[in-house]
Amino acid sequence: MRNTARWAATLALTATAVCGPLTGAALAAPATPDSLHAPSALVLAVAYGDDATLAAPARAVTLSCAPTASGSHPDARSACAELRGAQGDFDALRAREDVLCTKQYAPVVITVDGVWQGRRVSYERTFANECVKGSYGTSLFAF
Repeated sequence: MRNTARWAATLALTATAVCGPLTGAALAAPATPDSLHAPSALVLAVAYGDDATLAAPARAVTLSCAPTASGSHPDARSACAELRGAQGDFDALRAREDVLCTKQYAPVVITVDGVWQGRRVSYERTFANECVKGSYGTSLFAF
């Protein structure tokens, strides 16, 4: 049941992030090189526990990076810049060396679902605790 609720929430947030901008007035504008962007709309969720399929998401945010940074992410501009710097590869994000964390085990799971530069993305990673999660990158997982 929890897995069904998680997927329903993820799909609803993804649909809102992708289709929300399309619901405005339809104005014909000439296509310019700056206005042609592959879609980038993601739903990021955090849950507490070892497995995202067993834990209900505690928080979820949307992040759209094309043509401009937007969404419910608290720092969408920095998060998009960080993701562009990693070329959309979440595994390329590394822990900062200036952060010291305890070895306390209180697992935190991050899931990302959506589209990055026109390509379908589904990512899940479990961190040992909230501090370790916060040490990865600067703003992408800070929500």
